[in-house]
Amino acid sequence: MDPKLLALYFVIGGLVVSVVTYFGSQGKSELAVFIAFLPGTTLITLITIYLAGGTGAAVSYAKSMLILLPAWVLYVVGVIFLLPRLGLALSLVVSVAAYLGAAFLTMKLT
Repeated sequence: MDPKLLALYFVIGGLVVSVVTYFGSQGKSELAVFIAFLPGTTLITLITIYLAGGTGAAVSYAKSMLILLPAWVLYVVGVIFLLPRLGLALSLVVSVAAYLGAAFLTMKLT
């Protein structure tokens, strides 16, 4: 893989996080989520996987995104429920742990 491309991916990812953080911190959470959920990251990832590994690898990646969607929903619900009760750090630790557990279990079962 070309190191220049890795630097480009890093910059694009940082830009997206910065824009989402800006709008989220301004109370514009719907706009922030809209930007975060744009398929830009997946689009770039799918293109790079396709170029590096072909159609089969790209389709496999897309299918895996759907397979792990329930684990991601568990993570988000955990944050929503736990953040007001436990604070940021602990709610993220618990929610990420729940995501990892659900994701690993899902991967084992598929």
